[in-house]
Amino acid sequence: MIGRVSIVIPCFNAERTVGDTIESALAQTWRDIEIIVVDDGSSDRSGDIIREFKDRVRADFRPNRGASAARNRGTALATGACIQYLDADDLLAAGAVERRLEALNRSGADVAYSDWQRFEAGTDGSQRLGEIVGRRMEDVDPDAEIACATDFWAPPAALLYRRSIVDAIGSWHARLPVIQDARFLFDAARQRARFVHVPGVLAFYRHVSSSLSRGNERVFMLDVYRNAIEIQSLWEEDGPLTDARRNALAGIFDMAARSFFQLGMAEFDDAVVRFKAVSGRRFGYPEVAHRVTQVAGRDIAVAAVTAGAQLARGLRALRNRKR
Repeated sequence: MIGRVSIVIPCFNAERTVGDTIESALAQTWRDIEIIVVDDGSSDRSGDIIREFKDRVRADFRPNRGASAARNRGTALATGACIQYLDADDLLAAGAVERRLEALNRSGADVAYSDWQRFEAGTDGSQRLGEIVGRRMEDVDPDAEIACATDFWAPPAALLYRRSIVDAIGSWHARLPVIQDARFLFDAARQRARFVHVPGVLAFYRHVSSSLSRGNERVFMLDVYRNAIEIQSLWEEDGPLTDARRNALAGIFDMAARSFFQLGMAEFDDAVVRFKAVSGRRFGYPEVAHRVTQVAGRDIAVAAVTAGAQLARGLRALRNRKR
């Protein structure tokens, strides 16, 4: 059985949750663990709470550099043969590390991923469990890179990495402030990691019920878009794009173009161009929105395209009722 596991917890202003997160790490049934908490320049009571655990955790306090830098620092301090990343507002089930270790040992895989569950925590300490997510990567796409670039995602709490694959990846991407975890998982697939699924809920992911602010939505979509451009470059280094990879990129650029259009972002034009280039399509939502914007301006284009989309949905519903 693989030996020590390093649990790396980046923390920034998480005074309400970091204590519970550390407790969930300390409660692991696998005892050969080290817990490394990297406080990323918190200005609340996070530091005081971390210090209360004394020598049960290894605490590192640094100026604010972002979550990726904190994870990279924790990785540099880690001595384990496997690394469990754990965000400071998420939780591990007590047997999470042991069961994932068993799966890695049995299969020889590089990354073990389990099912996970969303939860909401109230200010009074109550918790409400939500959706259980139990997807297999190969069910999304047999190409692990396509799966991780598109519809397969799991929070860091649901993933256990061998140190060897972490070293092969190199580092977390600081230039992607929102979707670093998704890119890290893609990078593992890019390094030809072997993945093994561990059934059962072994991680709890805190769900924020309020919708993203418009500003955060912009940052999120820019992250998704820039990441897709980088992935396209990586795939093109492998040779001509396969139809499957071309379709995956088209789906991302289509989504980005639609979002940029609705948000009035300058990247809309470029997203449409990239969508056309990989899809070969010349008529659809992004193209129509682009043409109407050029002729009538964005405000009229948004109203016209939205009305058109609603009409199309209504006609489809009417046809379905008549069948």
